[in-house]
Amino acid sequence: MSPLRADLEIVANWVGRGDRVLDLGCGDGRLLRYLFDRRQATGYGLEIDPDGITRSLANGINVIESDIDEGLSDFDTNAFDQVILTQTLQAVQRPDQLLWEMLRVGRTGIVTFPNFAYYRLRWHLAVKGRMPMSHALSYAWYETPNIHFCTIDDFEALCEQLSIHIIERRVLSHDYKSPRLARWMPNLFGEVALYRICRA
Repeated sequence: MSPLRADLEIVANWVGRGDRVLDLGCGDGRLLRYLFDRRQATGYGLEIDPDGITRSLANGINVIESDIDEGLSDFDTNAFDQVILTQTLQAVQRPDQLLWEMLRVGRTGIVTFPNFAYYRLRWHLAVKGRMPMSHALSYAWYETPNIHFCTIDDFEALCEQLSIHIIERRVLSHDYKSPRLARWMPNLFGEVALYRICRA
């Protein structure tokens, strides 16, 4: 299996050894496989895409076919140490409800998403007048699964509204590095945002 992307390595480093993990929209199960092997984690992946399910099973992942838009009612409260949602928040019907459910079934949540306020996206829309595309937002407007674009400021305002505590935030560039400008003005210069959250 190829190495993890740099953003997923940060996510993996937020998972404790032996943690019980639920990965929402686990794709091919690459992150969970890494967590099982390197962190001795246990748990499940949820995936709706048949190809992702097949690849997860090939990677030895416990994967359940599930539409996360239908909620996490199959799981008990505090069933997991970590609930992970990478690059999927913008594609779910009700991000607010999913965040709340994540923190019902898990002690801690990890969320990553593309920041729609990234300066290159602002410039593209302002100058060209067309929906921007980027490394993190790679779909054309007519074929994108993304339905709720948000910014870093939007996400943090939602956390405050939902009484969600932000434990840690990392902001990365398109090549998954931590540019100095993004530390200074994350909403403008960060292309990808990563958060550790818990109930306040």
